[in-house]
Amino acid sequence: MLTDKVVLVVGASNGIGADAARVFAAHGARLMLVARSEEPLAKLAAELDAAYCAGDIASAADVARFVDACLARFGRLDGAFNNAAMTQGGRVDQVPEADFDRILQVNIKGTWLCLREEIRAMEPAGRGSIVNVSSIGGLRGSSGMGAYQATKHAVIGLTRTAAHDVGPLGIRVNVIAPGPTESPMLDQTRINIPGGVEARIAATPLRKAGTGAEVGEVVSFLLSDLSSHLSGVILPVDGGFVA
Repeated sequence: MLTDKVVLVVGASNGIGADAARVFAAHGARLMLVARSEEPLAKLAAELDAAYCAGDIASAADVARFVDACLARFGRLDGAFNNAAMTQGGRVDQVPEADFDRILQVNIKGTWLCLREEIRAMEPAGRGSIVNVSSIGGLRGSSGMGAYQATKHAVIGLTRTAAHDVGPLGIRVNVIAPGPTESPMLDQTRINIPGGVEARIAATPLRKAGTGAEVGEVVSFLLSDLSSHLSGVILPVDGGFVA
């Protein structure tokens, strides 16, 4: 599906991002991998014969730098998967202010910074596909993750607006909403909210957590020309949880 497409994968050092990058590579993509942690990023880049650039999506300078590095290496940007995020646990009125500020900075501002630079890179070619990552927590509420869920609702709104803004430029913007997906973030949620993950899996029609590879296959479709008339879509990848 992605033969010879240049794809930027943000948040690629582990979890969904790393698993999705492997799927993109298997579909023929040429990859620029980005994350804050350089050591696992370099290891994955070697495995996939990909380029990489360490950076923090909450930094405007870093985001501009890794998009420029992609353009310098490949000459263009065809697709982007904005997967980097952080999670948090705790009753909504008990979240420390510093934690609240940081999660908004990463999950909302970071996604916006990525969008801004990716659109800049895609606009001259008049085409491109961007996939943001929300969550089923962006579609409904639950206890214990108020700040995280607020950011994931915001990513959906940002995606919908971006789809309207840049559709006339030939750029598509969609968002996935994963349910529980095996990853280091899910492991952290198990710690933050004891029993919460298991309860969600029990309420999922398929009765299992997803995998990063399953998410990667869905994102591959959204990045590919097979989805050429899809933009502004919110696609749950959740085993039927929000059905």
